[in-house]
Amino acid sequence: MNRTIRAIIGAFFVLLITFCAISICQNIGKSLKLDVTDQKLYTLSNGTRAILAKLHQPIKAKLYYAKTAALKGPDQIKYFNNYYEFVRALLEEYVAEAEGMIDLQVIDPRPFSEDEVQAMRYGLTRFFITEEENFFFGLVVQTQFGVEKVIPFFSPDRQNFVEYDISYLIDTAITRQKTRIGIMSSLPVMGDDVSPYMAELMRRQNQQPKPPWTIVQQLRRQYEVKTVATDVNDINDVDILLVIHPKDLPEKTLFAIDQFVLKGGRTIVCVDPHCIVDRPDQTAMPTRPPSASSNLDLLLRTWGLEMPQNTFAGDRNILADPRRITRNPRMDKIIGYLSLTPAGECFNADNVITAELNQVEVLFSGVLREIADSNQVKSSDEIERTPLLMTTNQGNSWKVTSPYELMMLNPQRLMDKFAPGTAPVPMAYLIAGRFKSSFPDGIEIEVESEQDSSDKPKDPNDTPTKTKKRIKGLKQAAEDCAVVVFADVDFISDLLAYGDSFFGIGKIIVGDNSALMLNTIDKLGGSGDLISIRSRGNFRRPFTVVNKIEEQAKEEERQEVANINAQIAVFQSELRSIVASAPKGEQEVIGSSIMEKKQALELKIHQAQRDLREVKMTRRERIEHLGNKLRSFNMLMTPVGTLIIAIVLGIYRSVKKRHYISHASDA
Repeated sequence: MNRTIRAIIGAFFVLLITFCAISICQNIGKSLKLDVTDQKLYTLSNGTRAILAKLHQPIKAKLYYAKTAALKGPDQIKYFNNYYEFVRALLEEYVAEAEGMIDLQVIDPRPFSEDEVQAMRYGLTRFFITEEENFFFGLVVQTQFGVEKVIPFFSPDRQNFVEYDISYLIDTAITRQKTRIGIMSSLPVMGDDVSPYMAELMRRQNQQPKPPWTIVQQLRRQYEVKTVATDVNDINDVDILLVIHPKDLPEKTLFAIDQFVLKGGRTIVCVDPHCIVDRPDQTAMPTRPPSASSNLDLLLRTWGLEMPQNTFAGDRNILADPRRITRNPRMDKIIGYLSLTPAGECFNADNVITAELNQVEVLFSGVLREIADSNQVKSSDEIERTPLLMTTNQGNSWKVTSPYELMMLNPQRLMDKFAPGTAPVPMAYLIAGRFKSSFPDGIEIEVESEQDSSDKPKDPNDTPTKTKKRIKGLKQAAEDCAVVVFADVDFISDLLAYGDSFFGIGKIIVGDNSALMLNTIDKLGGSGDLISIRSRGNFRRPFTVVNKIEEQAKEEERQEVANINAQIAVFQSELRSIVASAPKGEQEVIGSSIMEKKQALELKIHQAQRDLREVKMTRRERIEHLGNKLRSFNMLMTPVGTLIIAIVLGIYRSVKKRHYISHASDA
């Protein structure tokens, strides 16, 4: 056998061994994985593992992705290829963790196929690419008992919540009983509850019923949600009571809330010293100025808290960008608009409600303070108050003399009211323990007298006589109670918690505001499996250096503007004093002096404006320089790394060669 044939046979066996080794490594390496992403995006959380551990029946997961159609679509559709790979890799982790209880099927629905028909039957969102091609990207979970749960579309705006969505889908598919949530509010959070006839009549008049808040729509997908009236006498048939912006509640309603808590009912209270979304009805003629504040002073004091009126939390270190909610690119930052992050230690890291949050925005949030109430248990060991949200150590409270100061926003004037502090300012609390009643002696209510309630015929013109009756309830809880109090309402409104969808379909989640409310409900409802999932994997990372440069430049601009205004005020004062002190007969001299002052003032203003432009240009140049450095660093990393490896290998081979030559010469 000649050398050529031996070389061909050797190359063939080398290729065969290589392919066999690759196949063996792929099979063995499926269980040997390493997640090197910064936030462990491909690692399942403990909550997901707990949900998968509850699987006692096999389920089928069908991932629909029109990969062929995506290749023919525009760049916005081609972007989903990387997103699809991430979702598929994550689902494969679910399959591996479930140990055979999940059957994953990846389907590319082609036009006119049975798969496409099934995708439309499941209700997956369809986007038209061409006349024949349709784009699908959704998930269907099926159980052997016929339960079907669907994610109609994996929106890129919700990519950082994709693990929660999948785990929630599985959890709801295997869980049959829903938690009952009652919502009591002075705001139209539930939308307009109108009959079909009234809805049709409004449509004919080009009117639309007000939809419920997006947070309510999100709750309805997971819980059984019902309305609780603000004048209710008793609260029952709900597991969790959500009180949003309670304004001027009657005593009987306060008593009903008090008794609901003492009976073990979990309660979430959202009060606000100034609620931005509480806008008065433009068609109504109010007899007094409308109030945008709410409080539960009586109940809060019993729970050991108070929220002072016209007092707000502020912190210059965590101010949010107001352009998102004002759509004004020149709007200055507002001291009452805060963006809470883990970096500022704004979340309680030891509580499951807030431990995994990334960003929560609050708008004119109130301040919660712990107090010692004489009606409450003297021993503080029985009541535990845990702060959940707070400012940084440099936060502080600030006040306004009148709510009208917040109706016409002047960011600079509000900023002047704030002075940095030395301790965090709490804005949310979890209170647990055996509470005492806020109404130890009960309450009096009006009821019809006994003679009016008899079976004797009554005159329809007679006015029923009423008498007062005292109703008593529990004076102290027999078991531990749990209440969560937020000093802000706007954080769950559509203004802060949601934004416009990528495709213009409904609302999408922004930040972790809604996650904070859902975490709270899950915690009070006794289910903690989903809490550690909801906020994992934030794909958006802040450019801290760029933000620092912009903040420094804006501070310099603010100082320059203040100096200009001071100079203008001084010159105007001088001009007024010259005119006032001028004797008669010297008007021409005074006039020329005024003109000279005006010209000098215009020159100084022009020079100051030029300085402002230079400050802005310097800021832009520093940001662009930083971007160029990062771009160059990213481009040079690969060749520099390759060069370093080549140099190391060269040195290693040179040392080995010298070592071999020295040993050969000795031999």
